[in-house]
Amino acid sequence: MWRYLFRRINLFFATSLVLLGVLFVATGLFPVEKPTALSGITAPNAVQLEQITHDYQLESGSLNQFIAYISQRLSGNLGVSVNSQQDVAAELISVLPASFELAFVAGLIAMVFGVPLGMFAALTKNKLLQRLILTLTLTGYSVPVFWLGLTLLLWFGVNLNWLPTSGQINLLYDIPPVTGIMLIDTLLLDSNYAMAAFKDAVMHLILPAITLAVLPFTMVTRITRQALKTVMEQPYIRAAEARGLRTSRILIRHALPNALIPVLKSIGLMLGTFASYGIIVEMIFSWPGVGNWLISGIYQRDYTVIQAGILSVSLLIIAMSILIEFIHAAINPVSRKELYASN
Repeated sequence: MWRYLFRRINLFFATSLVLLGVLFVATGLFPVEKPTALSGITAPNAVQLEQITHDYQLESGSLNQFIAYISQRLSGNLGVSVNSQQDVAAELISVLPASFELAFVAGLIAMVFGVPLGMFAALTKNKLLQRLILTLTLTGYSVPVFWLGLTLLLWFGVNLNWLPTSGQINLLYDIPPVTGIMLIDTLLLDSNYAMAAFKDAVMHLILPAITLAVLPFTMVTRITRQALKTVMEQPYIRAAEARGLRTSRILIRHALPNALIPVLKSIGLMLGTFASYGIIVEMIFSWPGVGNWLISGIYQRDYTVIQAGILSVSLLIIAMSILIEFIHAAINPVSRKELYASN
């Protein structure tokens, strides 16, 4: 397993190097002077221009420039925002927690509702219910996320006025940032309105989280159903039934853990799609996360923000995919057997 982990880490570094290479080439194609594209300073004076030239080795060859670019980006120097003239790294750190909060809650909703529904679809003998569940999941998978988000916003936010339509919390609440995750920061607030602020944060989270959860929910439901049906037909399950073990015990202790292994693998495969959907959801509901920040940077031609946003989102997807793949190989005996056979 350690050799496998070492190979995955090497893959992460190789993929990251290719990503940085693409960003480096794209930076030279931006319709602006290269010092501005690299640093975000729109009209650098002589001293600033000399510093940028030195930091990024602009008077050297392409290879030295690429090495300098990697060195600056990996050291945390992402430049300043072209529009706000604030440090891009600081802006990125401030918007990351909101994206993590939205993604975590959406993933939790998908697992909490998707796994039981998939189990029910696999175990029920009612063909009508099975077809109904499969139709529901197929419909949810096919619905465009932007249409779904706008529809939920219009119904529950505008027409019924049940839920907030934008933002992370009501601006009337003054919540000092501690973790950046609003659900946690409101609970840490030492104030009489802490619980009211927490409830307001939950209300703001419901619509975007449900919109983002639809895709993984449908995938988790369908894969859980198929995996559980396959597991329940295995010889060791039939042997447990023959020994007189209760169905609930067989399901919880033997069948479900093995059925969730393909679900874990599918989560790793859908991370890219999930991230792209997250960007759309953040735009629809004005959620102050990385996706909204990145799209705003694209609209405003904020080149340093574009580079930082693409770099951070891509590295997170790569890292999480490799982590999930490693966990899948660690808990799946079949994967370990194939892994050792390949070595």
